[in-house]
Amino acid sequence: PCPKGGSCNEVGAATSMVWEPCPAGSFNPSDGSNSSAACETCPAGTASAMRGAGSSDTCAPCRPGTVAAEERSEICEPCAQGYYQNAVGATECIRCAAGKFCPKGSSLELDAQCDPGTYANLTDADGDPECFACPAGLSCAGGGAAPAVCSPGTAAKPARDKCAMCGVGTHQPYA
Repeated sequence: PCPKGGSCNEVGAATSMVWEPCPAGSFNPSDGSNSSAACETCPAGTASAMRGAGSSDTCAPCRPGTVAAEERSEICEPCAQGYYQNAVGATECIRCAAGKFCPKGSSLELDAQCDPGTYANLTDADGDPECFACPAGLSCAGGGAAPAVCSPGTAAKPARDKCAMCGVGTHQPYA
């Protein structure tokens, strides 16, 4: 009989049987199959590079930082820069939040490394945060922190990391 992991097709006038392995990303656990339709697909979120697999055990769940969006995947693809995935067996990556960055294949969001007096914007297409000078009236502690509004009676000049008390004879009434 035809072994599991593929199917057998009759070839030529002598009707000899030729074993055809299941393609990567699929498997056939049954003996005696005579059609490639007997190959079952690995589910989305898993991948198998093995041709001729005879068990679903070859369909390995994707590691964190990688995904298999489609069924019958040969490999788990790393998440693109600007995205991450922290779960096992995932089918899609998650966009990084503001003030975070995610290199290619990231399994978690990393804090932006902006200097004090600057803040990080949304992660852009290259996956690295852009750091911008802190606007007047706000303080920016750096790292991945968002700009903070100065309290009444304090103010900050552009590109400052802290709000300072207003000078004698001046005030800042806005919160």
